[in-house]
Amino acid sequence: MNKKDDILKKITEFYLGSRDFNGLPIRNIVQDFKLEEAELNRILISLIQDGRISLTFGDIQPNPHIKAFREEPKEKQIARLKGSNLEYICAYPSCMNLKEVVDPLKYQDRPFTLRLALGEPQLSFESFDLSVLEFYRNDPRYSYTNNDITGSICVSDEYFESEKMPSSDQVLLQHFGFSYDSELNRAVAVHLWYLSNLSPEHQQIWNAKIVQGDYKLHPDYFRISILGQFPERVSIFEAFVEELHHINEMCKLMHRPMLFRNELRGNEKPREFCLIIRPTSKEYNDFVHLLDKAISENINKEFFLNDVQFEYDETRNNGKVVVRQKGTIQILDEWLRLKFTTQDRKPIEEMINNFKEIRRLRQHPAHSIDDNVFDQKYFKQQRELIIKAYSGIRLIRLIFENYPEVKGYKIPDHIKSGKIWTY
Repeated sequence: MNKKDDILKKITEFYLGSRDFNGLPIRNIVQDFKLEEAELNRILISLIQDGRISLTFGDIQPNPHIKAFREEPKEKQIARLKGSNLEYICAYPSCMNLKEVVDPLKYQDRPFTLRLALGEPQLSFESFDLSVLEFYRNDPRYSYTNNDITGSICVSDEYFESEKMPSSDQVLLQHFGFSYDSELNRAVAVHLWYLSNLSPEHQQIWNAKIVQGDYKLHPDYFRISILGQFPERVSIFEAFVEELHHINEMCKLMHRPMLFRNELRGNEKPREFCLIIRPTSKEYNDFVHLLDKAISENINKEFFLNDVQFEYDETRNNGKVVVRQKGTIQILDEWLRLKFTTQDRKPIEEMINNFKEIRRLRQHPAHSIDDNVFDQKYFKQQRELIIKAYSGIRLIRLIFENYPEVKGYKIPDHIKSGKIWTY
């Protein structure tokens, strides 16, 4: 074998033998083969032209030791090699070369690890049916987070390295996100590197849930996972929770008890308070139930002090008078009529009607037995409902901002300007 073949073998063996499918630093080749820069460049250029290797330079992605993205065109690699510091360059075997030497049987039950072994970039992603998340969300042994832009899955401390849970199920998925096709159909998106770290059993689960089509990453998940930037917005569910918090903070300045008993922050936020992951009537109805609990059941009557009556008299057909309790939405409506004067009451009426609609939607499944139905319409219906609910909660905060005691309270810019994602 000549030096060219030896160098290709060295690059390939290093890639396949490293724990993270790493590129071989060019400085290692210089040390091992005692080459002058001109001869080294000649060999590397020849291997690039033959389609046997590719180079990373640590500028597009700060870590040249992993193949994060597809290789640049051959001509560009060669031009950059001639003007770069060899200290920061890493070499990778090409997909064509790896296909000739990799034994798929070695990765028989690890389809995503095999794809890395065959040279796919670590930050390429695959899209999956949303239902794949149900396994983890519904299992209390997993710590499951999801803010509708990104999330993570790991075994809870109680079950980590515990005999109570098979080792094959003790998986860690550091990051997942979401992707969409041209019609805004939603899927789970995971980068190949994170998928390759799953156990063989769970790689099989995810591999069976791959969806076909042209899916693109959620804009903010792209910023976070590819560009390494902060997100530009928050999901509508995160915004909803933040609004509850700021309303309660304003209540303190108004010298009143909190309007909402639970702000749903941190660990208090239910796992299901997010976009549904299976379009069924049951999942949708469960969400409606949760949303009503976050609004009407969450309103604290103590906030209203003695400003409005909590009861009313109802006269029956027989003439008997019965004392009834007013609902929290009715109490809120009456209090706003008493305390807040505006020339255009239409937004408030719309808010109250939306809150009542959520209440009515909750009451139907609570008093009926329906077959569970699978229909894509539930994705759209849930999105429309959370937009109505969020708009109402935001309106309460905007009204509270008019109180003299609240003047000067600072609202974060992304909440104040309504920089939210509704998908």
